Amino acid sequence: MNFEIMARGHPNVSSLHKSTFEITKDKSLTKAGDCIIGLDMNKSMLDFPEDFKNKLQSSSTKVTVQLKTDNGYDEIHGRGDSNLELSHETDMVIRKSTFTCNRTLMVEADKAACDLNRDLIEDLINGKRLYVNIILD
Repeated sequence: MNFEIMARGHPNVSSLHKSTFEITKDKSLTKAGDCIIGLDMNKSMLDFPEDFKNKLQSSSTKVTVQLKTDNGYDEIHGRGDSNLELSHETDMVIRKSTFTCNRTLMVEADKAACDLNRDLIEDLINGKRLYVNIILD
């Protein structure tokens, strides 16, 4: 089961956060947003089909997020959780921790913003398109 999203980079992408990364529908980014890697995403968690949400809301569901730009690629692995609300209108956060809120997509991720492929981040700093594929197993 998978769900695809498109977003874009921004000159203020720094990708320095040590425990999360975020993709948002927001169109601008300040330098303080060190976890945000993608903006202006074309879909949110509200667009997930119900069966996709139901599967994500299980702690036994393995989640893979694939990030792709022209010159970079990365893959992040984590899991779903029964406490995921999946209801935020604009933000989607991938977390290394087990903390959940309405912005959380997955928990216990094996990478945060600071761990992401630097070619990917360089493309995002240059405003390139970001392709996000969320795969549930």
